[in-house]
Amino acid sequence: MADAGTLADLTDPITAPPALHDPTWRGFSSDNASGVHPEVLAAVAAANGGHVTAYGDDPYTARLQDVVRRQFGAQAQAFPVFNGTGANVVSLQAVTHRWQSVVCARTAHITVDECAAPEKVGGLKLLTVFAPDGKLTPELVDLEAFGLDDVHRAQPRVVSITQSTELGTVYTPAELRALADHVHSRGLVLHLDGARLSNAAASLGCELREITTDAGVDVLSYGATKNGAIGGEAVVVLNPDAVVSTDAAAYLRKSSMQLASKMRFVSAQIVALLEGDLWRRSASHANAMAARLAAAVRDVPGLEITQPVQANAVFAVLPPQVTARLQQRAYFYTWNQATGEVRWMTTFDTTEADIDAFAAMVREEMARG
Repeated sequence: MADAGTLADLTDPITAPPALHDPTWRGFSSDNASGVHPEVLAAVAAANGGHVTAYGDDPYTARLQDVVRRQFGAQAQAFPVFNGTGANVVSLQAVTHRWQSVVCARTAHITVDECAAPEKVGGLKLLTVFAPDGKLTPELVDLEAFGLDDVHRAQPRVVSITQSTELGTVYTPAELRALADHVHSRGLVLHLDGARLSNAAASLGCELREITTDAGVDVLSYGATKNGAIGGEAVVVLNPDAVVSTDAAAYLRKSSMQLASKMRFVSAQIVALLEGDLWRRSASHANAMAARLAAAVRDVPGLEITQPVQANAVFAVLPPQVTARLQQRAYFYTWNQATGEVRWMTTFDTTEADIDAFAAMVREEMARG
């Protein structure tokens, strides 16, 4: 006898449940706070229905490999994962042995915002250096990339950078090339945390491979979530010679709890972004909204914009009482409690009206003192 829920029931029209939030409200806390781009949502819906083989042996993950090779080069291989922390941990493990370490900026996400996952899960020592604008240089790398062959020191193996950086700044292709050449001359590997790689490429007006493969990056954590996906990133091996073994990323993904059983839905999201120009359209819009916000508040007396606005982030210092009042009206994060620096993030769905209304709030609250 058939179950109460029959196959016919699955094709019946579905009434969506009521939303539990105000879908018209948008803030400036994070590009993780936004919804899903309609084109990505449509791609996930198209991947639904029927059965396909689990754990990545599906047509959407196969298509993803083709798309990634077109974007990043013939040697590129993608390993979809659940989130950015997982992408970073798997990437770094794939190019290191247990006695090796990672050089990164003191503001890097891997050392500030991942709850010690690289250390606890990856077993990696992080060697941090101060970078005022969030960007590493050859000279800054050398502050920690020493002690090679010293058995008492965790051996530097990887330099990890973020593009765009945690401070919203962007490495140019020339800066990346100089850094990669220096890193490789020291026998090290270059990892790029690309949570906002699309915003950087859109800001520079270049293709993704120009600031990754062509610039000498060895392994990439590709970010889709902040660019309009539901949730999903990818470890992208750009230089197979950099990984400790040919199958390292595959096995590390599983042992790091990042292997999706229904991988088609993760892959479909990234394909939707990368197959055409959706990644660029979404990132360009987010960047333009950040530039509009910076222009609208730059001349407000008592407010200081602290970093160049090169992607989709605006960093500013304003009085703490003003911050507190503004956060009641349009939530955003305080970046540095000691200095009063805040961060305003824009996304693919931020509107000009959102920007103009928030800028008016800033002016109003600053005038109140």
